[in-house]
Amino acid sequence: MNDIIKVICIGIGATAVMDIWLLFLKRLGVPSLNFTFIGRWVGHLLQGRIAHDAIAKAEPIPGELALGWGTHYAIGIGFASLLVMLAGTDWAANPTLLPAVLVGMGTVVAPLLVMQPAMGAGFFASKTPTPLKNCLRSLANHSVFGLGMFLAAILVDGIVR
Repeated sequence: MNDIIKVICIGIGATAVMDIWLLFLKRLGVPSLNFTFIGRWVGHLLQGRIAHDAIAKAEPIPGELALGWGTHYAIGIGFASLLVMLAGTDWAANPTLLPAVLVGMGTVVAPLLVMQPAMGAGFFASKTPTPLKNCLRSLANHSVFGLGMFLAAILVDGIVR
């Protein structure tokens, strides 16, 4: 049970690090994730609709912003679980940077191959005005998430000890 709590805390911490990064980018004028649209997509997904031509034009879902934020953090916890499954539970007690960043970078396949196409942006953001730029931005964001998993694991390990 202790490992489950650690993984949850690592996922929440890493997602918070990513959110701070996204807030920083937003202040620099860089477009960022819209959690309303994530919630809208998940809301429609729960009703059986997987793909949209443009999620921004889809029917709004009650509570979609809260659903988007909740989904964002649940995915972060899921990705932290993936890291601990791949690196082993010992990693959480002795975190190292490389596995966390590599898994973080690997998680970029979720938005590029699942979420963006389902929301109407195409595979690898191909239906956006700047696909390469958007793919690189996603990779950078997920790399920061990986760094966040490492930092959160250090913090969680320090609190547990």
